[in-house]
Amino acid sequence: MRGMILAGGLSTRLQPLTNDLPKPLVPVLDRPVIGHVIDYLAVHDVSDLVVNVHYFAEDVERYVGDGENFNVRMSYLRESTLMGSAGAVKQVEQLFDSTFVVIGCDDVTDVDLGAALAFHRERRAEATIVLVEADDVSQYGVVVTEADGRITDFQEKPAKGTERSKLVNTGIYVFEPQLLARIPAATFYDFGKQVFPELLAAEARFFGMRQRAYWCDIGTPSEYRRAHANALTGKVRLSIADGATVRDGALIGAGATIDPTVRIEGFASIGAGSRIGAGAIIDSSIVWRGVKVGPNAHLLNTILADDVVVEPNAFVEGGLYGRASRIR
Repeated sequence: MRGMILAGGLSTRLQPLTNDLPKPLVPVLDRPVIGHVIDYLAVHDVSDLVVNVHYFAEDVERYVGDGENFNVRMSYLRESTLMGSAGAVKQVEQLFDSTFVVIGCDDVTDVDLGAALAFHRERRAEATIVLVEADDVSQYGVVVTEADGRITDFQEKPAKGTERSKLVNTGIYVFEPQLLARIPAATFYDFGKQVFPELLAAEARFFGMRQRAYWCDIGTPSEYRRAHANALTGKVRLSIADGATVRDGALIGAGATIDPTVRIEGFASIGAGSRIGAGAIIDSSIVWRGVKVGPNAHLLNTILADDVVVEPNAFVEGGLYGRASRIR
């Protein structure tokens, strides 16, 4: 089956982590997130893939290659100018002559894609959105459906107490090729802002499938931390980087050295080649590759990009630190 991974965005919400790194290569468990997305699709036999690339496109292509290492076939759409989520898919519409899947490169999930496809086909849908329930929907696109799943309305990030549903859009879509005729060529076009309202107005066969599944969009610092905490406590199963190990709620990357006196509290992800000095405390923090944390330093709810240096005795609470930063 064919699918498309949307990966062209700049991921400004994760800056400065993404100042010199594209969103698809942001590590989750010391492994680029796009690797987890490809694994997820391959498990569900969606193995003929295209990904749109724009920001540091060469780096993404170098990591994924032709897809052989992931047991998929990968091709690329290089966008010199971003054309929106729907506009990107429109540019490769010749690839999609039957039911296909679209997913974001920042989705960490165990959604049952096979069940979504069956739901889509049973209803003879033109478009199906996979939905999950959230307690707080104020930061999501909310979807309102009838009992059979037919979508009747959307709310974008409703204020608490005003939401008409607890179901949120995961950005995991099943489409029929006829949908692509609704997208104008060579035009910036968005699924959420343009295509989906047009489907509603046309009373098209447009459905949302609710699943009790794990889903997290790692595109914000809080959700990026949540994905790590959930993966390290077993709420979602993800593959770890080669050579890494997990013990006592912490991922330790290949070649990382951690002094025996280091205290790890909450969760921790420590990337390959990092060094954590004597007496340091790593509490609910994510450390990328080649980071040096000095003796008696304390990290709390912190995310450090590659090659950051934390001086001895430093206390770092919250925040994101870009590549090769020095923290005193």
